[in-house]
Amino acid sequence: MIWILLGLIVLIAAYIVGTYNGFVSLRNRGGNAWADIDVQLKRRHDLVPNLVETVKGYAGHEKGVLENVTKFRSAAMQAQTPEQRAESENMLTQALKSLFAVAENYPQLKADQNFRELQSQLAELEDQIQMSRRYYNAVARDMNIKCESFPSNVIANWFHFQKLPYFEIEEAEREPVQVKFT
Repeated sequence: MIWILLGLIVLIAAYIVGTYNGFVSLRNRGGNAWADIDVQLKRRHDLVPNLVETVKGYAGHEKGVLENVTKFRSAAMQAQTPEQRAESENMLTQALKSLFAVAENYPQLKADQNFRELQSQLAELEDQIQMSRRYYNAVARDMNIKCESFPSNVIANWFHFQKLPYFEIEEAEREPVQVKFT
């Protein structure tokens, strides 16, 4: 009888340790995935001023579009939480889409080698950001399922593990960019 009780205690302890270690693993994978997104976004932030300067030379009178790109880049760089970062990055993405839509009206700009190179680098970065977001969201999904599922949710509550926020696009980003010239 004592061996059965001891065996049960060992099984429960093993489950608690295994579940705890699973939470630690997911938390660290989430942090690592977020750091990967952060690196890609930093590269994007470094590229944006060069892009704005190139466009400014050809389309200087498109001041509002250029100012929005600069403003949203600054806001994205200052964001602290994942939620704030996602929101500000989504606004920057919209502003960049507007910038490229404006560039369509300037054949000399589209032909400029520097602009084409920057546009190509940005497109590559956007792909890398998208892949990083997908990986982060998969880790967040796994962590959130584990935090909400019984009996692992008991362990999550005991040790204060929390759900991870998703890196989501905003509803406005789902709509096509509209450029109007006055």
